[in-house]
Amino acid sequence: MFASIFQVLIIKPIINLLIAIYVLLPGHNFGMAIIIFTILIRLLMLPLVRKQLRHAKAMREMAPELKKIKAATKGDRQKTSQLTMELYKERQINPLGPIGVMVIQLIVVIGLYQGLRKIVADPNALITESYGFLRDTSWMKNLASNISHFDSTLLGFIDLKRAAIPKGVNYFTAIFTNGIIYWPAMALVFGSALAQFFQSRQLMPKSDDSRKLRQILKDASNGKNSDNSEVNASIMKTTQYFIPFMIFFFTVRLPSALSLYWLVSGVTAYIQQAKILKQDENDMQAIANKSGSKVVIEGEVVPKKAKPKTKTKPAKKRRKK
Repeated sequence: MFASIFQVLIIKPIINLLIAIYVLLPGHNFGMAIIIFTILIRLLMLPLVRKQLRHAKAMREMAPELKKIKAATKGDRQKTSQLTMELYKERQINPLGPIGVMVIQLIVVIGLYQGLRKIVADPNALITESYGFLRDTSWMKNLASNISHFDSTLLGFIDLKRAAIPKGVNYFTAIFTNGIIYWPAMALVFGSALAQFFQSRQLMPKSDDSRKLRQILKDASNGKNSDNSEVNASIMKTTQYFIPFMIFFFTVRLPSALSLYWLVSGVTAYIQQAKILKQDENDMQAIANKSGSKVVIEGEVVPKKAKPKTKTKPAKKRRKK
């Protein structure tokens, strides 16, 4: 029941959007269709991404206040929780805000993966899975008559149906045996992992004195309490390495079409984040200049430079006649 609903409401629209781009694209190259599809999806998600970034920034700026609450409550967890929720309410911050964006991204990835898997396994899925108005186009009729016209490459350079390492092949065997690794696909896998790493690193709070997660857990086992913001920062630092490794090992055995999606999505997200963060910083600077005194950037207070005072010339004394 749920699988069929997911198929109709999620997978079918996603795969048909990709097919529509593929049909309308001059040259009908599947790799370019995936690139355009990915950029379009990221643009449609821009309002959610902007909301997620501002939420993350607000959480980082609230960290000093959370430390003050913990120091004031002196280990009273109930009081700490109450004051923390009041602070969230005062700042109009929902702690579960980013979950919606993460769920949408996950749904898109699952839908795209299911669609790509069908097309890679059998290119005739382009015909069978497409809506009627797409099937009636001249190019789709041409494909239906001769499916060998389907170009599953990225501009003829990378076969997007192939994986970097074929299924059933051991990693060590692939490394030490010539001809097993498909290096063009491996380049996409490495690129997608690096793009995810820099995308995560871009959002990391810049703090040199934060402890590692292992040290925090060790201190906790010895009965020492740790600050929640410090724990969250340590987890973020750990996940910025963990998630790229997961993407690498997840995609290295899958058709490189999915690695191409991850790579383009990561690069596009990095550019979006840089633009949004820079725009927010410029807006804050403009507000501070207009109001007159202080600029607050990432929790630091920077005093506005005062205008130099103009020296007044002393009045000349009148000479007595």
